Amino acid sequence: MVDKDRIAGAGNQIKGSIKEAVGKVAGDPKLEIDGKADKAKGKIQSAIGGMKDAAKR
Repeated sequence: MVDKDRIAGAGNQIKGSIKEAVGKVAGDPKLEIDGKADKAKGKIQSAIGGMKDAAKR
């Protein structure tokens, strides 16, 4: 069973990628930065979920 944090982290990474791309296309640096922040948050959240999964084994 995959930890909830890994699933949520993947979602945040996808959301961040979309925001970043839209920010680049629209010329909106704030949206682009928000997207990068969401991607980083997702990577951290996913790593935490991976550690939880490893601890369960």
